Amino acid sequence: MTDYDKPREACGIFGICNHPEAAPVTYFGLYALQHRGQESAGISVVRGDAIIEHKGMGLVSDVFDMDRLQLLAGRCAIGHVRYSTTGSSVLANAQPFLVRHRHKSYAVAHNGNIVNAHLLKNELEQAGSIFQTTMDSEIFLHLFVKNLVHGFEQALLETVSRLKGAFSIVMMTSRGEIIGIKDSYGFRPLSLGKLNGNYVLASESCAFDLVEAEFIRELDPGEIVIINADGIKSIKTPGPDQRAFCIFEFIYFARPDSFLCGRNVYLTRKAHGRRLAIEAPIEADFVMPFPDSGTYAALGYSEASGIPFEMGMIRNHYVGRTFIQPTQSMRDFGVRVKLNPVKELLKGKDIIIIEDSIIRGTTIKTRVKALRELGVGKVHMRVSGPPHRFPCHYGIDFSTRGELIAAKKTVAELRDYLGLDSLYYLSIEGLLEATGVENPENNFCKACFDGCYPVAFDINLTKECLEAGQ
Repeated sequence: MTDYDKPREACGIFGICNHPEAAPVTYFGLYALQHRGQESAGISVVRGDAIIEHKGMGLVSDVFDMDRLQLLAGRCAIGHVRYSTTGSSVLANAQPFLVRHRHKSYAVAHNGNIVNAHLLKNELEQAGSIFQTTMDSEIFLHLFVKNLVHGFEQALLETVSRLKGAFSIVMMTSRGEIIGIKDSYGFRPLSLGKLNGNYVLASESCAFDLVEAEFIRELDPGEIVIINADGIKSIKTPGPDQRAFCIFEFIYFARPDSFLCGRNVYLTRKAHGRRLAIEAPIEADFVMPFPDSGTYAALGYSEASGIPFEMGMIRNHYVGRTFIQPTQSMRDFGVRVKLNPVKELLKGKDIIIIEDSIIRGTTIKTRVKALRELGVGKVHMRVSGPPHRFPCHYGIDFSTRGELIAAKKTVAELRDYLGLDSLYYLSIEGLLEATGVENPENNFCKACFDGCYPVAFDINLTKECLEAGQ
């Protein structure tokens, strides 16, 4: 079931070079990255001197079966799972995106948001380019083939130098090359692994665990890696001294078993919870999350405070991506079907709920009301990140300030709106220190919390304008 009170990220990407079962490995890699996008899935493979593909709307398991994977025989493959932030949720915008140019084929899978995409698209259209989609990925390929007159590697460098914003990209050529690209600030994750001597790229290291690949390292900001049957070559592009890895990967997006910025996500989220307990102690009978988002921070809060941890809400793991709401009077079913309270545990108890974020507030308000109706005593909430007061222009789906409830209400007003006895957000300083990363002020993008955007953007440009082709 879709939770509209949670932010959604753009995509998950995967690629493997020179493996006899490239498509099945990519399928399982995408399966491990399913949390990064549930709208569409696709795999492209090199067969002979061409690239063939299959993609569709829905989950990885909806789009592919064994028969389909057998048709995608080839030794190199890239794959993509998508949640749209730029570009409508339609099959034409499913990735990887494939083009053919001068008897060669190129496929691209992209994660992030190119903030100067509208300027580049206008430039290319004036030069005669014809676009089939509203995706940033297509802009990248148009620029790349235009720059091929300078040679393959130089075309990559020239193209990347024109892109501004947040992007991690995997690209495949019909010659059997896999290319990984990370923007110069390093907003979005991309890691390198090895499987039986063959190189693998993935948004998160949890994909390597599933396919039994060895995690080697994360790509550096501004790095391009070119992988073929002979090995790997790394090219470093010039970039700023500042890094800007999205801090929300640690708070919410990444799977807890992944490894980012040299840190395990699970342990980092527990550290956020421990810091919360120091910053905002309160007496209660137990600590609980709304599964699954606040679970790991709740464990940390419980450990640091000495207050017992309980699962006061039980998640229904068999709920699909959507839930039919046949009438207006059944609107709340979409919230209640996902989590159900343990009534005997909760009645008469003072509780601390740990959440990782409050974006729009509607779902949390409904859940707190249900707890009150059960006879819960005091309801305190602690959030393992600062208030979201500014829109994201780098690939998260809250692109306007009006969508963010913390931008419109003070903490006290939000506490009353949600029906809470107390509400506290983790401080920016506490969040950064709890990551354990050296010099965190110069390593993370935290623009959604403080409004300090590392890369300039056109404030008048919205997702809707891009989709409308304006």
